[in-house]
Amino acid sequence: MKNDAGAYLVRAASWQDDIQALRRIREAVFIHEQGVPAELEWDEFDVNCIHVLASDSAANPVGTARLLPDGSIGRMAVLREYRGKHVGTALMHWLLREAESRRMQQVTLNAQAYAIEFYKKFGFQVIGEEFLDAGISHVRMVLR
Repeated sequence: MKNDAGAYLVRAASWQDDIQALRRIREAVFIHEQGVPAELEWDEFDVNCIHVLASDSAANPVGTARLLPDGSIGRMAVLREYRGKHVGTALMHWLLREAESRRMQQVTLNAQAYAIEFYKKFGFQVIGEEFLDAGISHVRMVLR
């Protein structure tokens, strides 16, 4: 999928084949920018997730996210200089189509509090109270 300007491509990614690109984006956003401890960023779920990767016109990786087998979306990360350019929207559309193709009855995610409105645009609803994850305020959201 390309954005309005045709400046990036969104595709399925493999943890085994694309690990360097996926890790580079998540390290830049979560570990370096947001201060998430590395031991909290990397988990045993990556190997079994469906990953998506957004690249710019020069094939540089700029964004990523993952879908767990239980329908949870996570690790949505877009490099700072690409935010506000619909990369996150393209990643979400790709993941929601994938969830639908797998007949997942609902999709859930833990949204950073500042991103609630972004996820509401896709039909997600807040369930429960704010909580801290890696020292960052989050809310649980669901799309049925």
